[in-house]
Amino acid sequence: MRRLFKQFRETGKDENFMHLIENIEVVVSKVLAVLMLIVIFVAIADLCVFLFRELFTTPYGSFNKTLFKIFGLFLNILIALEILENITGYLKKHVLQVELVIVTSLIAVARKIIILDLEKVTGIDIIGLGIAVLALSISYLIIRNNGAKYH
Repeated sequence: MRRLFKQFRETGKDENFMHLIENIEVVVSKVLAVLMLIVIFVAIADLCVFLFRELFTTPYGSFNKTLFKIFGLFLNILIALEILENITGYLKKHVLQVELVIVTSLIAVARKIIILDLEKVTGIDIIGLGIAVLALSISYLIIRNNGAKYH
């Protein structure tokens, strides 16, 4: 019992506690990376099934409507890959890479714009997406230019 209490007291020291937290962060990141790989493979399988089903069942001339759904599924996989890159980048450097997060966000907003049904959205939705793209683009430029100064 004394040994357990002593071990608990040693863990409570700042540097030991921070080491414990870092180890937990690494384990969580690894679990997230494995789960993201599963999501990517399921999304690829879903894309393949959807693509083959639509190629053989869509009547001639109406494939354009399906094309936007296919683009959306492709971009979902790209977003998942970017998220995986964020996780593996964190595992490598133990730092969250802001540039990757912004690029992932830009891809997500671009996906939303590409699959947007203009008959179902309001003007304010389009303005909001435009502002999001502008803000993310400016953020990307700031990060990119400031990063060049330090490398």
